Amino acid sequence: MRFAIVGAGAIGGFIGARLNLAGEDVSLIARGAHLEAMRINGLRLIEASGEAKTVHPFCTDNPANIGEVDVVLITLKAHQLPAMAESLAPLLGRDTIVVTAMNGLPWWYFQRHGGPMDGTRLEILDPNGNLERIIAPERIIGCEVLPSAEIVESGVVRHGWGRTFPLGELDGSRSGRIENMAAIFARAGFKAPICENIRHDIWVKLMGNLAFNPISALTRATLAEMATHHHVRKLVWTIMQEALLVCRKLGLEISVTPDRRIEGARKVGDHKTSMLQDFEAGKPLELECIVGAVLELGEKLGIHMPQTLTVYAMTKLLVQVHSTEAA
Repeated sequence: MRFAIVGAGAIGGFIGARLNLAGEDVSLIARGAHLEAMRINGLRLIEASGEAKTVHPFCTDNPANIGEVDVVLITLKAHQLPAMAESLAPLLGRDTIVVTAMNGLPWWYFQRHGGPMDGTRLEILDPNGNLERIIAPERIIGCEVLPSAEIVESGVVRHGWGRTFPLGELDGSRSGRIENMAAIFARAGFKAPICENIRHDIWVKLMGNLAFNPISALTRATLAEMATHHHVRKLVWTIMQEALLVCRKLGLEISVTPDRRIEGARKVGDHKTSMLQDFEAGKPLELECIVGAVLELGEKLGIHMPQTLTVYAMTKLLVQVHSTEAA
């Protein structure tokens, strides 16, 4: 299989390296110093066990240098994707699959949804409709990202924990192509359970990110610190309850309670959320796909989300003030 990893940073590099080690034909799309380091020295993957291996896939910043592939795996930050949408066209052949391994609410959420909101486009995720136009919903396989990884230096990715990437067709079917994709992931050392409802699994993760991520950016607190602070824990619980109101209006019953989700975060320990890591590194935050899109959806459904909106507004102001100070 020919894979193109769009956004070969921490998670993309982790997946791409292991696919390459398993014998798949992998090309990595990245930029900046990370790209240059991979071109010169290859991509070095440090496993959670400490074992390190180096792979030498083709690396570029231009999808046109790769051409049509069997699978496009998108591991970009959601806010980076709209600007890249047009450049993805050369990768897409007649039968090319697009696997979206991204945080937050995906732009395709209501594509092939089947409910009363089928086909609804969330403006904050796909403002001009370019993603929907360029990447047909029939190509897409949803993927939830559960592992952690980080770029420790340019060209070097360290795996933290987890190897599970749940996969799901947008219409919930168990197709031949998704079974093949799950088998390929398994050969690369991942767990890739096939979900009957990938949207449910996305919400389980999103419910936690919606609360923990912006609060972590505001307070610089780790998951354990937020989960064990009496007042913050109560705020996190309330934001999760607001998210559940949205889910129920969409006809989704989430199997994980807020208490269980918070306890799971506590057990992770002194881990900084990806949003806090991005803030400390001076990078743009994934605020809109994680929080803004849920608020837009809540507004469409007529659901009042005061605590979520308050934390969102404060985080937006934090970004604004920090950007002004940096300038």
